[in-house]
Amino acid sequence: MRTARAWLADTAGGLPRIFWYLWTGLLINRVGAFAMLFLPLYLADARHASDALAGLVVGAYGIGGVAGVLLGGVLADGWGRRRTLLWSHLAAAVLMAGMAFTTSLPAIALLAGLVGIAHSMPGPAFVAAIVDVVPAERRSRAFNLHFWAFNLGMAGASALAGLLAESSYLVLFLLDAAATLATAVIIAWKVPETLTPATVRATPAIRAGLRTPLTDRTFLAFVGLTFVLAVLTTQTSTVMPLAMRADGLSSSAYGLVVALGGALIVVGQLFVPRLIDGHRKHRVLAWATGLTAFGYGSLALADHLSGYLLAALVWTVGSMLAAPPNAEINAELAPPLLRGRYQAVFYLTFPAAAFVAPTVGGVSLQYLGDWHWLAVGGVGLLAVAGHLVTGPRRERRVAAGTESQRVERAAPDVSPTTVTAACRSPRTTAP
Repeated sequence: MRTARAWLADTAGGLPRIFWYLWTGLLINRVGAFAMLFLPLYLADARHASDALAGLVVGAYGIGGVAGVLLGGVLADGWGRRRTLLWSHLAAAVLMAGMAFTTSLPAIALLAGLVGIAHSMPGPAFVAAIVDVVPAERRSRAFNLHFWAFNLGMAGASALAGLLAESSYLVLFLLDAAATLATAVIIAWKVPETLTPATVRATPAIRAGLRTPLTDRTFLAFVGLTFVLAVLTTQTSTVMPLAMRADGLSSSAYGLVVALGGALIVVGQLFVPRLIDGHRKHRVLAWATGLTAFGYGSLALADHLSGYLLAALVWTVGSMLAAPPNAEINAELAPPLLRGRYQAVFYLTFPAAAFVAPTVGGVSLQYLGDWHWLAVGGVGLLAVAGHLVTGPRRERRVAAGTESQRVERAAPDVSPTTVTAACRSPRTTAP
């Protein structure tokens, strides 16, 4: 069996130095990004907000994230990767420090929305910068490490934050701001602008494609199912801490549950490809969504830490299985000239879920109690059926696009009109 050290050696080989600065900045950012995980508990414990009101305030963070993804994508292409990364991190650090000293709930809600914008803006720029500097044949390695750093950082953040939250929420927010500022310093010091003049000149040629993903029914069906999965997984950081508090569990117990999930993902990433290779993607996603639904649905019976830990084990396995086919399908459905636009629509599902999950979930938990978790599990089972129904058609479209890919490679000069028309055809896909 291959060791983690051997996997890292194979994965890390040949990556440029700029990538490692980006990777280090992301890791530091994630280790420090723990305050928003505990925002529901902070609102309930320190600001005495009801579950429903706490859900609305946390939902403001999700709404800000929706705007931040769009704004970050536009600025990364037009203003530059480096500037977008630098100024979004600086803004997030200032806003997080402001939240540390704010006591008014309306002001906290406003700051949460602005922090959501600042936290989501770097995402498209991070990915775009990695694509800019890493050769195509090494991007799979780079994104594996990107995903690994994200989850390793989140696991460390969750464990650390659980201890800090019990001593001082002020320290929690200020350390988060400091880690964000450290990332900004690394970007300012070591990361040059990776956006080339050729890319800038090419950008206006595909502006007509902004609406193309929104008329691609096959892609939108996939995005909708991904949104359901995102709503399920977002329960961990939005509704579950309130449920654990109602069961008399501490902040450190919540941090332990979240840390377990992050640690399992970090380790499981080494072995998931072996489990799913050779299986049809829609069936893998159906199994993954089913496990996730079962994990969250089982919280209806969880009253002690052990129950939450067992449930986290189940839904984390589901998340691990879902990640590779989700990324592959998103790449397969996106035409080459419109991959950025397709990525933007796809990644909107996560901040949108960060709004819907707490906004609806806070009210649901307050009035339904444990039945909330059964409802969450039921919604997940509907998504399982959705994958089984829509998956075969989606995979036929990908298979039928093989010949179109050869034609595209033979005639690379494609006009925006041709691209838009091709996207609407069920036989055309990205390479």
